[in-house]
Amino acid sequence: MKNNGDKNMTEKLTTESGQPWADNQHSLTAGTRGPVLIQDYALLEKLAHFNRERIPERVVHAKGAGAKGYFELTKDMSQYTKADLFNGVNKKTPIFIRFSQVAGEKGYPDTVRDVRGFALRFYTQEGNYDIVGNNTPVFFVNDPLKFPDFIHSQKRDPRTNRRNQKMQWDFWAHSPESLHQVTILMSDRGIPASYRTMEGYGSHTFKWVNEKGEQFWVKYHFKTDQGVKNLSNDLAEKLSGENTDYLQDELFDAIEKKDYPSWTVYVQLIPYEEGLNYKWDIFDVTKVVSQKDYPLIKIGKFTLNENPDNYFQDVEESAFSPANFVPGIEASPDKLLQGRLFGYKDAERYRLGANYEQLPVNKPVVPVHNYARDGFMQTQNPDGNVNYEPNSENGPKEQINKSIAKFDVEGKAANTPYEYKVDYTTQAGDLYRLLTSDEKDRLIENIVSGLGSFDDKEIQILETKQFYAADKEYGLRVAHELNLSENDIK
Repeated sequence: MKNNGDKNMTEKLTTESGQPWADNQHSLTAGTRGPVLIQDYALLEKLAHFNRERIPERVVHAKGAGAKGYFELTKDMSQYTKADLFNGVNKKTPIFIRFSQVAGEKGYPDTVRDVRGFALRFYTQEGNYDIVGNNTPVFFVNDPLKFPDFIHSQKRDPRTNRRNQKMQWDFWAHSPESLHQVTILMSDRGIPASYRTMEGYGSHTFKWVNEKGEQFWVKYHFKTDQGVKNLSNDLAEKLSGENTDYLQDELFDAIEKKDYPSWTVYVQLIPYEEGLNYKWDIFDVTKVVSQKDYPLIKIGKFTLNENPDNYFQDVEESAFSPANFVPGIEASPDKLLQGRLFGYKDAERYRLGANYEQLPVNKPVVPVHNYARDGFMQTQNPDGNVNYEPNSENGPKEQINKSIAKFDVEGKAANTPYEYKVDYTTQAGDLYRLLTSDEKDRLIENIVSGLGSFDDKEIQILETKQFYAADKEYGLRVAHELNLSENDIK
């Protein structure tokens, strides 16, 4: 901020991540009476900061690897979004990426069957924009209330402290929405041969808004230019015994040799009203949107050309959040996404400390101006200027023109599941039928290896019923290997 005596210069109010702060007077509510929406990231950040003004390993995705690079836009998308990084042609934006394992701890082998995190940060001219996705287009659950339970089921048995196949299959069997993701995880894609040879996805549906205020739904796809390659179970097991950091080392060594990996960036764009009435609920993260209905649009490429200068400072201290949006990109009603908007930043305050956004890897490339002062969250206090707003001292002013697009909400407040086009079996069955014979064989083998590793017929039957509902052959093959009868699973 400028000195108190200088009232001629007006700085723009921003979040700690450098995004424009649109309205510092009113919370984001559903209608004039509310209730307040949990997606009001600015409100949550302001309250969280206030709560900490007086004077451990990630719980998920604990192990990972990162790299630096750049994104180059090759197709102007200003027709659909006013986001600066997607406007223009041949525009380059610096990026940082972190790949990770979901379930294992810091020292766990890289080549265990697991979903891989795919977190991408763009250091834009309007603050940090994070896409915190996975190497799969869907997820196991679609409600944030179930997320802690899901992760508990993938971790260690609280009594034996062992990884427990029964725990995870018990959760999946009682959570039919997980079927699509389970099918992907148990397929060849469950063990990528390299971080460089796996696809990435934003997974959720997001909203793009252009300068006219027109709104579009968008899904992100990152296609590896190295080709998709996976590991067999035998080779993965061999590598896990030889080098627990195999994927990390493979990525690092490739970049050191200047064999720079790249991914072509595509989006699916869905007109606003069409998205609301699509044949699937586009806000249910267990579903995909057909590329036949909404083809992929190539918009650019990102390349990783620099390894971290210091692993701890660049990778361990990196803190991504789906709440890091920039003007022109907004949240959708996706329930799991809505929960993540709060959960990630709160986790980072616990893990890294309250001032995590001032660490080098998390700092935006644009100036930060706001009224957050003192305490653990603020290590770079401005001078003794005004620390409240509104004020007459020409402090940072809110950027009203950066407000999010208005959207309608409706319905009664209640604890409700997804109710639009509820069907958790069709897309899993479609995926099964797309696999080759060899791929189906390996899928069945992987499922039976896990589901058959413990003696609990109730869980086995419940899960196999879901496979059968997705595709009869799928279910019958699993049932046969588990010595279940067709009558058990119908």
